[in-house]
Amino acid sequence: MILSLENVSKIYNGNTILDNVALTIEDNDRIGLVGINGCGKSTLLRIITGTEDPETQPEPNVARVAITKSASIGFLAQNTGLDRSSTIIEEMTSVFSGLLKIGEELRELEKTMASPEAHNDEARFAEISEEYARKTAIFEANDGYLINVKINKVLNGMGFAPETYDRVISTLSGGEKTRLALSKLLLENPNLLILDEPTNHLDFNTIMWLEDYLKDYKGALLIVSHDRYFLDKLTTSTCEIERGRLKRYKGNYSAFTKLKEADVIRQMKEYEAQQEEIAKLQDFIDRNLVRATTSNMAKSRIKKLEAMELIEKPVTNTKSAKIKFEYDIAPPIDVLTVKNIDISVRSGFDRKTLVDDLSFEVKRGEKLGIIGSNGIGKSTLLKIIQHILPCSHGSVEWTKNIKISYFDQENSQLDFNKTVMEEVHSRYRTMSDLQIRSILGAVRMVGENVFKPISVISGGERAKLCFAIMMLERGNVLILDEPTNHLDIDTKEVLEKALCDFDGTIIFVSHDRYLLNRLATRILEITPNSAESFNGGFDEYMEVKRANQLAEEKQLEAQKAEKAKQEAAEKSVKAYRSKEQRSADAKKRNRIRELEKEIERLEAEMQTLQEEMASPEVCQDYQLMQEKCAEYEQKKLLSSDYSDEWLMLSEEMES
Repeated sequence: MILSLENVSKIYNGNTILDNVALTIEDNDRIGLVGINGCGKSTLLRIITGTEDPETQPEPNVARVAITKSASIGFLAQNTGLDRSSTIIEEMTSVFSGLLKIGEELRELEKTMASPEAHNDEARFAEISEEYARKTAIFEANDGYLINVKINKVLNGMGFAPETYDRVISTLSGGEKTRLALSKLLLENPNLLILDEPTNHLDFNTIMWLEDYLKDYKGALLIVSHDRYFLDKLTTSTCEIERGRLKRYKGNYSAFTKLKEADVIRQMKEYEAQQEEIAKLQDFIDRNLVRATTSNMAKSRIKKLEAMELIEKPVTNTKSAKIKFEYDIAPPIDVLTVKNIDISVRSGFDRKTLVDDLSFEVKRGEKLGIIGSNGIGKSTLLKIIQHILPCSHGSVEWTKNIKISYFDQENSQLDFNKTVMEEVHSRYRTMSDLQIRSILGAVRMVGENVFKPISVISGGERAKLCFAIMMLERGNVLILDEPTNHLDIDTKEVLEKALCDFDGTIIFVSHDRYLLNRLATRILEITPNSAESFNGGFDEYMEVKRANQLAEEKQLEAQKAEKAKQEAAEKSVKAYRSKEQRSADAKKRNRIRELEKEIERLEAEMQTLQEEMASPEVCQDYQLMQEKCAEYEQKKLLSSDYSDEWLMLSEEMES
């Protein structure tokens, strides 16, 4: 066990955020933490990491936060916690400062052991040898020789190329700092890794690398994320915070949604049955309490009511947003034809071409998901096909009877100086305030929020306002740029259902793999050199990509095999060599085989000696440790000599 919480509560301004929460995290747990915005997820994480204390409560509800003494907890803080004056490589290397110090001490000990003074003092030499063996065991047990390999692997996976290693952290963007902080956290390898929205600022390739890395993570994971695909890939249990209570479900996010739905149905039936029983008991009490003949029976029912443990009415989705997209006129089958266009952006006084000669078609009823690396021009493409931005060549042709409704992730179509009500009213002047309040209420924009300026409402609220406007526009083609950004999971699922139910045409850009998987009928991947179309959703796209990668690897292997075959043939037709030369080569080959066997034998014996030197029995026996160290050094020296001879003979054979 790493962590145990009992009776953890938290109250803010009289509102109970956490109500006697209990949670146990074992060594290899993979937990997804979910709940609506403001439910208390961040508060719980702060309590776990010790930056906030739970409420003080009397017995028997005393709050307990127990962390195993040897356990370490890693948490990706919002301010990243990085040293702004360090370079990238310096910050990553600092994780291994203790281990690197041991490495430096080993080098110093080696120099001391090699000095004549140490050899002349037998007791001193034995003491140094013992210290050297002990520190070597620690260094090797913690993979001290693999420090650079680990750093390069994580930095490369998180999108930092070697040429960026010397950049000072203060010069990085906010997204780069977040990625670097996550890289550092992975290298620290804590027993419990807490990740709060880890996929923010990551592109597809980085997210998929992170998923693969975390699948093999040796510690426990606690993940808060709106990326449901990410949760599905990594979590084996899901904890939901609802109305201050925490409930744990077995399985990933998709399993949780099914279990939660069944749980709500079951609890509702139990609640309704209990309410019916309470009504019957109360009716009997009301009718019989004042009658002398039945008073005792009524009192017994009062006691039964008082002793009854009330079942809470489950939270249902009755207050979820109600989004529905409809249109009036259906277009012909061929909706859009794009031929040989370029995607370019302005860079100073010049234009930089991101993609050239891009062509694709869209049919009626298709749901086309557009993906590609950050900065490839996906959002620009959506504006080009709407003629908002120009292209220098090619053509964009829409069929007749097309009405486009556009969701811009920057919300540029909104006037930030207007209130929510004014924005809708300016577009639909004949609508009454009641009608406008009704359409805004459908997307859960209610109360005083509708009178706030658009500039002060949240990104999620702005997105909901855009969806309300899109419902009023009744477009038969929806063009969406990252529509699920800023939305909580509940609203995401409502939007997804609305988009799946829409039988018109959808062209959308998204990094939300769950949305791509559920909505897309075809995926268009844009790269600098080409645009490739894949039928189906994200899973089907990944299957094709993996198959292509496997085919490429097999082709490379075949090419290597063919090259090796040709090289062997070229060697076989070389000029005739004398009998003496062939005999000498045969002896060299035999000697190389002998050396390989000897080196392998010595390495196995050295490994055995290392294990013996690390054992308590040897560490406590000074004389035995000295003997083992001496034997190890002797075998190491012999192995080195054999390796040098093997290398020399191998080079002679190749020349």
